[in-house]
Amino acid sequence: MSTVTGLVPILLVSDVPRCAAFFTDQLGFTTDFLYGEPAFYGAVSRDGVVIHMRHVDDPPFAAAAAKEEQLICASFSVTDVKALYAEFMARGVAFAHPLTVQPWGGTDFHVADPDGNVVSFVTYGA
Repeated sequence: MSTVTGLVPILLVSDVPRCAAFFTDQLGFTTDFLYGEPAFYGAVSRDGVVIHMRHVDDPPFAAAAAKEEQLICASFSVTDVKALYAEFMARGVAFAHPLTVQPWGGTDFHVADPDGNVVSFVTYGA
């Protein structure tokens, strides 16, 4: 019997190196790899959690996120969302949605990549 050991979300982006730079420069991730010339696929990680990026000419989720309030492409669970929010504020990150205590039991905030794909960072029960 096999065990599922993880999940890797894949953001669909118009410029993989630009998106990777956003995650590294703004959010403190590390670029794991960029593949292709020019790069059409890549991965970044932070604290052992990975997110991939794939080039598409017209990112479909970003267009949907512009129409739909709080449409999230990926969500990162973190141990202290308030500390991470403060870190990102100090880095000058623009937030798509501010730090909010949610009625469903978590505290989260959202950030949009350069294409408008929204990712959240959340601590449950915080």
